[in-house]
Amino acid sequence: MAEKNTGQASQEDDFALFRETMGAVKPLQQDKISPDKHARRNEKKRVQRTATQQHKQASASFAFSDIYQAALPDEGPVRYCREDVSTHYLKQLRRGNYYPELILDLHGLTRETAKLELSALIHTAHKQLIDCVGVVHGIGSGILKGTLPHLLVQHPHVMAFHQAPLEYGGQGALLVLLETAEPTGFK
Repeated sequence: MAEKNTGQASQEDDFALFRETMGAVKPLQQDKISPDKHARRNEKKRVQRTATQQHKQASASFAFSDIYQAALPDEGPVRYCREDVSTHYLKQLRRGNYYPELILDLHGLTRETAKLELSALIHTAHKQLIDCVGVVHGIGSGILKGTLPHLLVQHPHVMAFHQAPLEYGGQGALLVLLETAEPTGFK
């Protein structure tokens, strides 16, 4: 029993010494912030980030029409050249004089997802002044292969496209020439 009393007395002496030593210390002001203020501040920042991301996504999206069917040639490789663009660019695409700086692989995507990805690719390339991109659609059942040219024709930044040369995907891909200040993607 004497040991317990001695242990208690020692512990009380330790607490008294601690209180005496720490008595002049002032609590930090940040310790007084309620958790609700932090939660509100973090929620406000999260809402602002979400709004910014939604704005960026909306500006990057382009509404492609599923109904529109462009008049593309039935024979030969898939190709298109906008009316105000010289067909010389189309020949250069066919020969492989342009190389794709960005390549989008659409394998395994649905038509709707492919439209979103295609829109984002064109937006990114235009923003970064990239004049040639590659779009790999694959051969498969031909759904994306048949849909992709009709989507590309609709976009205002697409100047021309042609079936890719073998080194960039052949019949399963397209090289797309995009509008920039001046085409610069020559090999």
